[in-house]
Amino acid sequence: MGMSKSQGCFGYPLSIFFIVANEFCERFSYYGMRGILILYFTNFFSWDDNLSTAIYHTFVALCYLTPILGALIADSWLGKFKTIVSLSIVYTIGQAVISVSSINDLTDHNHDGTPDSLPVHVALSLIGLALIALGTGGIKPCVSAFGGDQFEEGQEKQRNRFFSIFYLAINAGSLLSTIITPMLRVQQCGIHSKQACYPLAFGVPAALMAVSLIVFIIGSGMYKKLQPQGNVMSKVAKCIHFAIKNRFRHRSKAFPKREHWLDWAKEKYDERLISQIKMVMRVMFLYIPLPMFWALFDQQGSRWTLQAATMSGKIGALEIQPDQMQTVNAILIVIMVPIFDAVLYPLIAKCGFNFTSLKKMTVGMFLASLAFVAAAIVQVEIDKTLPVFPKGNEIQIKVLNIGNNTMNISLPGEMVTLDPLSQTNAYMTFDVNKLTSINISSPGSPVTAVTDDFKQGQRHTLLVWAPNHYRVVVDGLNQKPKKGENGIRFVNTFNELITITMSGKMYANVSSNNASNYQFFSSGIKGFTISSTEIPPQCQPNFNTFYLQFGSAYTYTVQRKNDGCPEVKEFEDISANTVNMALQIPQYFLLTCGEVVFSVTGLEFSYSQAPSNMKSVLQAGWLLTVAVGNIIVLIVAGVGQISKQWAEYILFAALLLVVCIIFAIMTRFYTYINPAEIEAQFDEDEKKKSLEKSNPYFMSGANSQTQM
Repeated sequence: MGMSKSQGCFGYPLSIFFIVANEFCERFSYYGMRGILILYFTNFFSWDDNLSTAIYHTFVALCYLTPILGALIADSWLGKFKTIVSLSIVYTIGQAVISVSSINDLTDHNHDGTPDSLPVHVALSLIGLALIALGTGGIKPCVSAFGGDQFEEGQEKQRNRFFSIFYLAINAGSLLSTIITPMLRVQQCGIHSKQACYPLAFGVPAALMAVSLIVFIIGSGMYKKLQPQGNVMSKVAKCIHFAIKNRFRHRSKAFPKREHWLDWAKEKYDERLISQIKMVMRVMFLYIPLPMFWALFDQQGSRWTLQAATMSGKIGALEIQPDQMQTVNAILIVIMVPIFDAVLYPLIAKCGFNFTSLKKMTVGMFLASLAFVAAAIVQVEIDKTLPVFPKGNEIQIKVLNIGNNTMNISLPGEMVTLDPLSQTNAYMTFDVNKLTSINISSPGSPVTAVTDDFKQGQRHTLLVWAPNHYRVVVDGLNQKPKKGENGIRFVNTFNELITITMSGKMYANVSSNNASNYQFFSSGIKGFTISSTEIPPQCQPNFNTFYLQFGSAYTYTVQRKNDGCPEVKEFEDISANTVNMALQIPQYFLLTCGEVVFSVTGLEFSYSQAPSNMKSVLQAGWLLTVAVGNIIVLIVAGVGQISKQWAEYILFAALLLVVCIIFAIMTRFYTYINPAEIEAQFDEDEKKKSLEKSNPYFMSGANSQTQM
């Protein structure tokens, strides 16, 4: 291994570049796959949102729980290098399996474009996800620690910078993949029927994973490979268990107290191991408050994306879809990490302030807390513009006159007169139990009572036409359309069935004087075609909507002109979003700055405060805090049915602020150590002891006190 010392580049070991390249490919592969996963669940398997989200979060939590397994394998059995290689192979197979699971021609024997047996696809994709979770999780604690291993003593500065570059590679990979993978998904492909190209979108990450594996193996000759040092995890667990048991046995006052509770393990375990576990326990103790940071951080993918869906994506000339807002985080990381490293930290050091790792992490938590306050402020702005939807046992009704006569409608407490082809300005809210009577009439015709049952918690449209006909339609839309799309439905006033096709979606056989269901479209101008047996052949069947924005809903009525041709008129059901998505940038900025000072520092702190044989243990502990954070989100989202979204944001901000203060107090009592020095001290003592054994006349008084 003498070579590796001489081979350097910019003062870094050459092997580092292979490790960083490997991490870039691996993260591209992981985030690319994870980014389209939820859409794959909802579109390809047609699972509902709740099931998809639950499976998605379970998968993410699994990816952060398997590092413990990876650390075990690396430290006790295979060593870091072999672990990375063998688990990367598992990972690549997993990626390949999930891309195969998304080929619909696999079971589509009748070539109709839908798989004949979905369970085959579901089973395959779950096997794929399990392999991926094992692979990505298993190599996670090893790759960064393996990188740290490549540095010699006295290269602390380069090593700290390596952790920053490493973090940069993670985010460059995730940034590119969140931009590229969705582009692949919208391509059309297939042997017998063309449709969204999931095999390609999953296949590119799989190929990149294979590339990353090859890149890593090419560098094999240059790595500094440390031998696995026995199963540390179980040793640690046994030692702690013994100490507690022993302490409990000697709990009476008769026995002298010992300085530290782990000292009760002295009867059975050597001092060196006990001192190493003390170091690990002191760091692990500091980890207890950390999951709260991740609980907030991981809501970018869920809550904040849903918030973006109630906003308008027109930023200047750009049009941004809500799920693309997450790339702001990755873009900012790529900008901020170098700025912090090269500008801010040196500046703070020049001012004579000792900005230690733990102080940085405290600041990071505080910034994340502020980010959620910013999110709450944006939410309050959005809430001002949101329509009121019915709650509890309220119902809402609006009346749309689709006939040629003026109609009178009397509702409890209101009297409405509607001209032909007009509607009430807004939805009127009633209590379903107090809804006495609704009557309709047109001039010169008797009064007709509306006797339909109204569904509580829903919006209804009362269609009326002459002389006293009516139909109650349940809108089925009691929230803003998801993902910032626009809902469109059609009302047919012809006598025959009509079918409308609009940008690839079909409203089949809308019956006379009835409304279709809503279908959803992204922003832009959409063309649609109307067809019916009743329409004369010479008519122009093609129409365009006006420019659709974000989160609106419209009803289009189709009626006959004098020449028998159709014409359309639009009515607004839900107004478009008005608050601009650019307002989310401050909260992303605050959270990203928090992430830079918290996450990069945490990785490097965990590495620098651990003895050499415990590095992977601490890396796994660090990743465990992420898993616990994800579980907190699942619990809070499930239990805390807070009706106001802004209140939930404030709750999270307050929780993190409290945790941040506790953490700041805990860090006051932490003293930084240099594990290498302590190890060296033990080595020296052991040398002296062996000297004493071989030389009985050695001065027994010179046995140095171990400084712990």
